[in-house]
This record gives sequence, C-alpha cells and structure tokens, in this order.
Amino acid sequence: MEPPAQMSANAVRDEKVKVLRSIRWFTPETIPGDTVRAQYAAGTSKDKQVAGYRDEPDVNKESQTPTYAAVRFHVDNWRWKGVPFYVRSGKRLTKRVSEIAVHFQAPPHLMFGGPGAGHNLEPNVLVLRVQPNEGVSLNFEVKVPGAAVALTQQVEVAPVDMDFTYSEAFGETAAPAYETLLLDVMIGEMTLFTRSDEVEAAWRLIDPLLEYWAQNPANPMPTYPAGSWGPKEADELIGRENGGWRTP
Repeated sequence: MEPPAQMSANAVRDEKVKVLRSIRWFTPETIPGDTVRAQYAAGTSKDKQVAGYRDEPDVNKESQTPTYAAVRFHVDNWRWKGVPFYVRSGKRLTKRVSEIAVHFQAPPHLMFGGPGAGHNLEPNVLVLRVQPNEGVSLNFEVKVPGAAVALTQQVEVAPVDMDFTYSEAFGETAAPAYETLLLDVMIGEMTLFTRSDEVEAAWRLIDPLLEYWAQNPANPMPTYPAGSWGPKEADELIGRENGGWRTP
C-alpha cells in the first residue's frame, strides 16, 4: 500500500483497498500458469509419522480439497508494475511461520572487477517476521577483508545478517495480539480491522480461482510429503523468475 495521508483508520484502509483493486484479476487462461494447488501426503511432522490428507479420518479418498496453495500476483499500478508477488500457504509444512521476504533486484552493472569477482552475488533480502519471533532481518553481502584477498586483486564477498527481534529489544512486555485488538474494539479504534469494501475486493480476486479449481479437478492432484516445504510444482512456479522460495 502507499503511505496514507494521515494515520487514521479510514486513510489506512483506503490505501489497502486501492492495492487490492490494482491486483490483476485471474482468468481461466492465466490460472494454470500462476497458481499451484496440492495436498500433503504421508510423511514426518514434528518427528512423528503422519498420514496423508486423504488418509485422515472422515476425509474422502478422492478429495480435491487443497491443503497447499502457491500463487503469483501482479499489481498493476505505477509503483509495482512488473514486480511479481509470490504467496504460499499450506498445512503440514516444516514449521509454522508467517513472514514477508522482499528480494531486491541485482544492479544493472557490478563495480567489482577482476576474474570471477562479483558475478555470483546473491540478492539482498529484507525479511519481516510476523510470527513467531517477531522482528526484521536484512541479509546482504559484504567484502571479505584480508591481505590475501588484496594481493590477488579479487573481491570476495560473503553473506551476512543484520537482525532485530522485538523480544530482545523490548523484552516480553508487548501485549498479546488479541488483547490489543480487544482494546481497540472497546475504544473504537478501527485501523487494524477490515472494512467491508476491502473484504469484497479481496473476494473478487480469489473467487475466480476457487471457481476454476472447483470446475477443473486436478488430475492427478500434486502432493508433497508432510513435514516438507511444499510440492515441486511450487518450486517450478517461482523458478520461472530464476528465483526460489526462502527457507525460514
């Protein structure tokens, strides 16, 4: 979202609605190339053997209900035109985590000279951890110091992390999320709550996808082992941009 004109509930929610209305709608032609659905199969979760989704109690053996989804979104506005947004969510993954990772593009020209220098730089990544271990981290590459490096006239780089966590900075004094929301309800503060036009805009985006999946059953349904990070089809989806999913 763009910065709101003021820090008020309506101003913040207006900007959220603008973003949702700028996201490109799915069509039957784009859905197969921009989305992946899957179900978890038998595997190991939290050091325990678990059954696949269709072998769970009371689940239809032919169920087409996805337990995993990966989607590529496009935001067609001035700022984000041409930048893909990848979203994935699933059950029985390696661990429970919610985060946003921003992968920065490589510069058009690398200043580092010398044979083999600077050609394998990884993109800088800014990670916003929502839960657990709330905080922010920045991964980037730095020049490796040392006389041996200087003598070879090559620039060697290595990845490093800068990390901030709320618990380390402020201790365990932060109020639980639902306690904050309940307080907002009592004082009439609506900034963190979803307005009706935002809900409608979000469903207008997702309804065509759900309808397509209902009318076009997967044959076969992609699967992924319980305790993994998802199906290979999701890796192939993001791999088209020469990228990969971040492993928390």
